[in-house]
Amino acid sequence: MTSTDTRTVVTINPATDEPLHHYPVLTDADIEQALAETHATGLMWRRVAVEERARLLGTVADALDARRLELAALVTAEMGKPVAEAAAEVDKCVWQCRQYAEDGASYLQPESIAVPAQSCRLVYEPLGVILAVMPWNFPLWQVFRFAIPALLAGNTVLLKHASNVTGSALAIEAVIEASALPGGVLRTLVVDEADVAAVAERLISDSRVAAVTLTGSTRAGAHVASAAGRALKKSVLELGGSDPFVVLADADIDAAAVHAVKSRFMCSGQTCIAAKRIVVHKDIADRFQKKLVEAVESLTVGDPTDAATTVGPLARPDILEQVQRQVEKSVAQGATVLTGGRRLDRDGNFYAPTVLTDVTHDMPVLAEETFGPVVALIRVDDDDQAVTVANSTEYGLAASVWSRDIEHAVSVGSRIESGVLFVNSLVMSDPRVPFGGIKRSGYGRELGAAGVREFTNLRTIWIAQADA
Repeated sequence: MTSTDTRTVVTINPATDEPLHHYPVLTDADIEQALAETHATGLMWRRVAVEERARLLGTVADALDARRLELAALVTAEMGKPVAEAAAEVDKCVWQCRQYAEDGASYLQPESIAVPAQSCRLVYEPLGVILAVMPWNFPLWQVFRFAIPALLAGNTVLLKHASNVTGSALAIEAVIEASALPGGVLRTLVVDEADVAAVAERLISDSRVAAVTLTGSTRAGAHVASAAGRALKKSVLELGGSDPFVVLADADIDAAAVHAVKSRFMCSGQTCIAAKRIVVHKDIADRFQKKLVEAVESLTVGDPTDAATTVGPLARPDILEQVQRQVEKSVAQGATVLTGGRRLDRDGNFYAPTVLTDVTHDMPVLAEETFGPVVALIRVDDDDQAVTVANSTEYGLAASVWSRDIEHAVSVGSRIESGVLFVNSLVMSDPRVPFGGIKRSGYGRELGAAGVREFTNLRTIWIAQADA
């Protein structure tokens, strides 16, 4: 597509503060063309048998795999993720495509219902064009997590990605075009940041857009949900999180500490499912704290293109400033810094991996979502207090509970309000199982059978008895 709009979206390398690329902003005519293409393609794509749609997803995996190193380098350059994590993100997208190519068609098979009729079937039919507003922290996976199930279901996708990963957004479209999927099943919109709200609202109200999904902030989710509500259209929201990582008195302390650090500091702490609040029983708190701090201090902060780096820069200067404000205000209110707690004196958006304790619920590190390399350690007297602390947040995305006694862990975890519960594991998404939150973490599900069916019309087909 071509654009006569003279404005551009500029991507910046967060490790160096240097500009990467200027991308022309699309005009209204360009956006209309993209919508028309995805709508027209969808009228054809929905008629392709689901088994064939699933098979074609395997060719997306091939296209991704062929560009693995190139895509990983692009992700690292645009948002600062260590290159090993970026390559793992590409691999996860490949795995997902192959998983749905193999098993996806089974999620959409008609179901027969025993009723007094000749037959009664439940069928899953595509909705149409789905508008996707996606975040920057997993530039590839967040899009694929939604888009592959949506495409499998027979829908098409109009993608509005975060502006700081515009190169990744266009690379996703290029990967889809390089596969055997029909042209036009996914189109990327490059929109000036100032115009995003108006463009999204206009698209949601367009009769050719059937539904909308957003992964992002609670504020952005509320805006999209409001627009979808006015248009009476389906929406799915995956929003923020302040996930508890609960370490019970009978937990394996060594394993819990290792996984807590991996969970919290992956992607420089910029993940919604990170272990942001570590809730640990007082009987083991001193030993756990020692191991946690040692593990955090062993992390290597630096150039994300260096294979030895484990923590890269934050994606944008405003995120760095927000984290710095949250920590400084919490410390002023009485929090204790066990390690880190400062911005690093170097080019780029670097913040030291930080552990805080002596935190209270009125401090920003607990009252707000912290989207950076900062974790709060909270000591509790017993299981009941652990559950109370875990639930003392407006979010409800995921929870992780640690105990050598599985029944004990599940018993405690079942009382925690979350869309996902992991026992003796850090929280992660998996193509085979549904993922999503409750409370202010959003609604709806991605992945698994539920994610494939999320953007379908569950239609009942009742055929009466011949003598009726």
